[in-house]
Amino acid sequence: MRENIVLFGDSLTEQSFRVNGWGASLANTYSRKADILVRGYGGYNTRWALFLLHHLFPLESTKPPLATAIFFGANDSALSGRTSERQHVPIQEYKHNLQKMVLRLKSCSPTMLIVLITPPPVCEEGRRAYAISLYGNNARELSERTNEVTGQYANTCVEMAKEMGVAYINLWSKMQETEGWQKKFLWDGLHLTPDGNAVVFQEVIKVFNEAGLSADKMPYDFPHHSKIDDKNPGSSFQQNVCDASL
Repeated sequence: MRENIVLFGDSLTEQSFRVNGWGASLANTYSRKADILVRGYGGYNTRWALFLLHHLFPLESTKPPLATAIFFGANDSALSGRTSERQHVPIQEYKHNLQKMVLRLKSCSPTMLIVLITPPPVCEEGRRAYAISLYGNNARELSERTNEVTGQYANTCVEMAKEMGVAYINLWSKMQETEGWQKKFLWDGLHLTPDGNAVVFQEVIKVFNEAGLSADKMPYDFPHHSKIDDKNPGSSFQQNVCDASL
């Protein structure tokens, strides 16, 4: 049986299996080697995501994921007192919630690769423009998120990852290294464009490769067609039966 790689997050993960999404790119990269399981929940923050842990990562599982990416914070960092305040989670609670997630995954499997991904940066101008496109003159003047506050959540995510000894990707910083990131990587000031998805994919692959989970080094679940003896195909599968499980 193939190994599983789980992507756990909010809408940035839920949308990742769309064309040019980072989840779809991972599925293509690990085709016939590992199954990419997208567990993305649009609008969720870490407080609500905690209620899913025992469903998604049961301690009694005989086949825990080979790796899990945790990608939350874009909703937690919504500002209190503005239009998305119901999603707001105080920064210290956000940190504690991430800790609970990591501890749960470590309890499921001490060898699982755990990767924390920070929220991406926020383009406040893009968020305002998107609100106007939806609500016209009724749109609020102030964005419900700011890049500065989101950066504080990103730093907290990195800090917690270091404390817990797990891998991390500082997407907030990485994207801002590119000039014009506001429109290149974010189509509405928050969600990812194809180029933004490409950045996430490249960073995740880099971490996976460094951890020894390069797709190139993984065996196929069953023989490549070129290895099948067309005169006696059954013998080819007998020879590879022990390689079917990664």
